[in-house]
Amino acid sequence: MNEIAIANRAADWRRLKALVLDSVSSAITKRVYNLGLDEFFACFAQEPRPGFTKATVSAWRVALEARGLGSVSINVRITAVRKLAVEAADNGLLAPELAAGITRVKGAKSIGVRVGNWLSVQQAQKLLNAPDVSTKKGLRDRAMLAILLGCGLRRSEVAALTLKHIQQRDNRWCIVDLVGKHGRLRTIPMPTWVKVAIDTCTGPAGISDPSLPATPPAKCVEYARSPLRTRPVIQALLPARRLHQEYLLPIECVHRPSEARSLSDQQ
Repeated sequence: MNEIAIANRAADWRRLKALVLDSVSSAITKRVYNLGLDEFFACFAQEPRPGFTKATVSAWRVALEARGLGSVSINVRITAVRKLAVEAADNGLLAPELAAGITRVKGAKSIGVRVGNWLSVQQAQKLLNAPDVSTKKGLRDRAMLAILLGCGLRRSEVAALTLKHIQQRDNRWCIVDLVGKHGRLRTIPMPTWVKVAIDTCTGPAGISDPSLPATPPAKCVEYARSPLRTRPVIQALLPARRLHQEYLLPIECVHRPSEARSLSDQQ
């Protein structure tokens, strides 16, 4: 079998795509793979193809490069299609030799190293002062921004952070045994000014249970005891777009180590 004949019907294509999505556990990976597979199938259906072969996937990679996509965007899409070939072969929907050829399709080359984008100390201080601390929501947002700036956590990690993660080690505050990307356990040092921002947020809400969020929702104490979602973290970063229109701020606002220490000293 060298064609995705089963994918001629939408329901069958969803079932074939589910083989790939069910093989990964990360919600972010599932979303990216879903996008890549839908793009591939749309391109595959637009014009006659010789079948689901290495040549077809290579032609799609060339089309992605013609769209001006970056190497990372191209490679993650190619990875999803490679995974599709492997799963199809394992389930008897594709000849093993064809699947092996597809897995050998090369991704886009990444030439050079990106410098990256970070905030200066002054920009970080302005961002940290943006929330209205006279409200519970402002205190919550400032605590989130302090964690992002001082600890470099991802937004999903901020949402999953609870008070039991914040512990002292050798007279220093740390975020201990935080489960991050791909299930990795991490321990992150926490500057004292970040701990003060969290205490200022949890104090008025009456949060003391270690299992409760370290940056609780601000509507009421009862609602604060529910799990925090990533949307409030995104909303807390909205002032950054208004304050620094010339910068496309990353979710993790990470400083250079020297600048991070300087900001800590200023606090």
